[in-house]
Amino acid sequence: MPDGMSSITPPTTPDQLHRTLAALNEQRFTPGVPHSGWEAEISELAEGLRLEGHFLEQARAEIAGRAAEAPTDADSFVAWFEELDRSGPGQSDPLFTWLAEQASMAEMRWFLTQEVAGEAGFDDLCALTQVRLPEAAKLEIARNYWDEMGRGNPKGMHGPMLHKLSVQLGLEPTVANTVWESLALANTMAGLAANRRYAYHSVGAMGVIEQTAPGRAKLVANGLKRLGVPAEDRHYFDLHAVLDIKHSASWNAEAIHPLVAANPELARAIAEGALMRLECGAACFRRYRQELGVSDA
Repeated sequence: MPDGMSSITPPTTPDQLHRTLAALNEQRFTPGVPHSGWEAEISELAEGLRLEGHFLEQARAEIAGRAAEAPTDADSFVAWFEELDRSGPGQSDPLFTWLAEQASMAEMRWFLTQEVAGEAGFDDLCALTQVRLPEAAKLEIARNYWDEMGRGNPKGMHGPMLHKLSVQLGLEPTVANTVWESLALANTMAGLAANRRYAYHSVGAMGVIEQTAPGRAKLVANGLKRLGVPAEDRHYFDLHAVLDIKHSASWNAEAIHPLVAANPELARAIAEGALMRLECGAACFRRYRQELGVSDA
């Protein structure tokens, strides 16, 4: 059992909360074998899941008003969803132009350390989210998962691409040296995907990642190129600057649209998930700029 979950002390700060939830996710997602302490493990997981539930419900409450404004007609909802790329929280944050044009290698390495440590694993999020979803959405998520897995080619798997960049730049991503806002982003994505009551929230959160990530990925790739990082090492960001545009169009058309068309009540859950994810990203960008001394203008 991971040390971080061996005895849960009620957290009193966001930093404590998200380090506790990071330990919860490490525990529940790491493959293992049967052991004699399984009953105690279940009890401790239950404590962690209650903390997670309260956190997610608070995050939902904070964006509920805006999510309620989303239309419930499928065509109109997709148009509302696509507008988040322009007007959603955290979009066009000046951090990324700064990374592209001004950041030093040390500053870029600090940023990437935060990003790698806070990476929830899009492939695993796909696998968790698609369970028992309607056919069209399930198939779209499966296609996305297959791309994440390199279409069966280990060299094309997206997770190892990011790991390769981390190794080449000598990054040391750990929970201990990660700001809590980055942990909160990963904890939000894991919580939405792992709990079936938030399955449609996860569809919205993952869809908005695909939609908003390409512009940021392109700027990070530009910064890495400016700093002399070879193309083979920055391939993760070069790839996502292009591939996620295709993924986003397909996700909106083949997952979100059919879900809302079949059940308009799902629009609220999908909208909440998208806004929760964007607010987490915006909080990360603000903290990163604060740590790096980047103007918010």
